[in-house]
Amino acid sequence: MPAFAPPVIQELAGARLHLSQGPIDVVLKAWGPPEAVRAAYAAACRRFPGILPELCEELAMLRTPMDEHPSVAGPVARRMVDACQPHAGVFITPMAAVAGAVADELLAHMTAAAPLWRAFVNDGGDIAVMLAPGHLLDIGVAGAYARGPVPRLNGAVRLEAVSGIGGIATSGARGRSFSLGIADAVTTLAPTAAAADAAATLVANAVNLDSPAILRRPACELDPDSDLRRRPVTVSVGALTPAEVDAALAAGLAQALNFRQRGLIAEAALMLAGLTRTLSEAFPTSHARAQIAGGGRARHRPLKDARSTFRSSP
Repeated sequence: MPAFAPPVIQELAGARLHLSQGPIDVVLKAWGPPEAVRAAYAAACRRFPGILPELCEELAMLRTPMDEHPSVAGPVARRMVDACQPHAGVFITPMAAVAGAVADELLAHMTAAAPLWRAFVNDGGDIAVMLAPGHLLDIGVAGAYARGPVPRLNGAVRLEAVSGIGGIATSGARGRSFSLGIADAVTTLAPTAAAADAAATLVANAVNLDSPAILRRPACELDPDSDLRRRPVTVSVGALTPAEVDAALAAGLAQALNFRQRGLIAEAALMLAGLTRTLSEAFPTSHARAQIAGGGRARHRPLKDARSTFRSSP
């Protein structure tokens, strides 16, 4: 098992808690009576040190494609496999849901320890959320790279308890993991963070096309341990024509719409080359809404059985 430094646990401004070890980097926050928040934070601190060692013990199995039926035992590993199981018909490994599954696990321990009004666990942008009835949570979305290498805040998601949303995740070629597609970012909302994580990975993979402007290399040449093996991953994306951007986003939207029709996600926002598209303005329950702003060539395009609304950021 790889050797990692001891976990770092520290308080941050705004009554947040930072938990970090190896590749896991979590910021979380809970709201509620002071004694409940303290109990929830203590529970997260107790659970956190065991997560990375558990995952490392099953790493080989977690890098196994779902169609090869990986068998795992740890609670976080099981969350990863469960989230990827609905997608077993295409190439995906449990690692596609690792960050979201870690967030789900910590949130589960927090909510089991104390009654909270609301809480989030943000593991590198893949976020598990909990809302008690009558409470709201606003979450910013940053995925527009049109103005440079650092994404800008270009939207927001407002959640209510009745929405049924428990997780938000983002994936894409600009992220910290490899992608088979070319999306700058794809954000999905789902019942759990692990489910959102897996879906975001596959929707981001689907935002794709063949073009000489896109540079790809086998994943194993960039990282010999990658679960993507020799599959070509996106290294860089040059200038694309408007028609190419449209075609790539249309392919991603088709995948996202399929996931929503199967009940795997509630909403998705896809961003590429300054263009943002969402599946709909409102969730199917009509109790939560996503407002995603896109710069540049933002537009409105209706989808079958869904509405897409876009507005420009200031």
